[in-house]
Amino acid sequence: MGTDQSELPEDAVGRRVSCGEERATVRYVGPIPPTIGLWLGVEWDNPERGKHDGSHEGVSYFTCRHPTGGSFIRPGKASFGVDYLAAVRQVYGMDTEEVLSEDVSSSSKKIKWFGIKERSSESLKSVLLNGSEVNGCRADGEIRKTTPNVEWLDLSGTLLSCWEDVASITEQLVRLEGLQLSSNRLSLPSDCLAHRQAFCSLKVLVLNSSQLTWPQILQSALMWPQVEDLSVAENSITELQRPEGVLQSLKSLNLSGNPLEQDSVISISALPRLENLILSNIGLSVLRLEDAAPGSQTSMFPALKKLYLDNNNITEWDVVNELDKLPSLVQFWCRGNRLVSSDGNPRTANQMLIAKLGQVVTLNGCEIHHEDRRGAELDYIKMFGEAWLKAGGRSQISSQFTSQHPRYQKLIDKYGAPEEGELKKIEPFALKNQLLKITFVFPEDAGRKPIEKKLPASMLVQKVKGLLYRLLKVPAADLKLTYTSPKMVGTEFEIDSDLKTLQFYSIEDGDQVLVRWS
Repeated sequence: MGTDQSELPEDAVGRRVSCGEERATVRYVGPIPPTIGLWLGVEWDNPERGKHDGSHEGVSYFTCRHPTGGSFIRPGKASFGVDYLAAVRQVYGMDTEEVLSEDVSSSSKKIKWFGIKERSSESLKSVLLNGSEVNGCRADGEIRKTTPNVEWLDLSGTLLSCWEDVASITEQLVRLEGLQLSSNRLSLPSDCLAHRQAFCSLKVLVLNSSQLTWPQILQSALMWPQVEDLSVAENSITELQRPEGVLQSLKSLNLSGNPLEQDSVISISALPRLENLILSNIGLSVLRLEDAAPGSQTSMFPALKKLYLDNNNITEWDVVNELDKLPSLVQFWCRGNRLVSSDGNPRTANQMLIAKLGQVVTLNGCEIHHEDRRGAELDYIKMFGEAWLKAGGRSQISSQFTSQHPRYQKLIDKYGAPEEGELKKIEPFALKNQLLKITFVFPEDAGRKPIEKKLPASMLVQKVKGLLYRLLKVPAADLKLTYTSPKMVGTEFEIDSDLKTLQFYSIEDGDQVLVRWS
């Protein structure tokens, strides 16, 4: 429903509006000569929806972040939204006025909530208004009476335009601990400290996809004195600065999907309680903890237990050596990077990760069992034993070897030095005539039964696809293969070259090959 010109808000500029399924921010209200009547100049959240940068026939009426992010629309095409209680009434199909006129504690008014019947809006502990047209609240204080027990509130993708609008709602929800505000465009208040009371109980805050910068987040953080879990993924954060006097209660921080400058990650290393850090898909390729020598512990990130570095550009093992300096790290995710071992085998690379990270107990979501760690560390000793001997061995070891393999001496202290006869020559592959029992499974074709085959370890992937073509009648070019091993439950390894052999990928007897096709 659009807005009549006579009902246009006095403070329309800066307000959020919806137009069909699209969201926009009003940047201009007024005439556009030579046309007659009033226009709204809007900047769309989706710049593909727009046509220009806020100019018309050489006159600039407003500016946009994107050169085609703007449009002019009539007020009748735009909705400025509804207040919080009206949105609750729309989403939950209840008449809040009727509830308010009754004795709420004994009300027989029923609403449906995830299939569970609640006695009234007073019983609600979670309110999900994501994608609704909430724009704030009325000034009557009725939220405190209507939904007083809300602990989790989802206001993502709404028409809220500023933090004052959010605070006007949350200050009446005294039990609120979790707030979802993703996909909004919130302007900062002139005095953030004035709104601390509105968020004083808040523990979890989600602000993904909101075009925020790190300085804006630090300024806003003055409002969230108790926040422990903050997610600001997919924003406009490029350079981190050290949080001074804010975010000191933070236990979990999600920065994934932001184009961060490499070295600025260290700026958050002094957060005293930070246990969980998500840095996936940020373009990370370098990490330096320069306060500690190779093999010793850093004072940075003192409480960090869980670290996610999935889908970055990590190619150098130096990054992994640096991570072993973290004193509390026990869970690590590193999928979708390009860390490779000298034999090009992803399983060997996994073994190296285990051997290099001495305190980690979970890798990529899989628990590292005692026998897995022992095997990985013994293999690591053998794999680099020759280099160790050349670098000085039992006598004075070279600093270059120590920087590349900071845990090597600890492993020798643990298991003993390698004998020359047991040093690995980096030949981990099976004998050429070995037959492997492989089970082909089809995860995207539930009706197709698994197929078991015995294949030579020296068989090219190209030949395997030819075999599958004869079985499935699916062109080999359309087939995508991965494999899993009972030794590494939960990890799926890509088979990405047709000209490599099964033994190149260290596929073993009893492994499963997963077959998908487009």
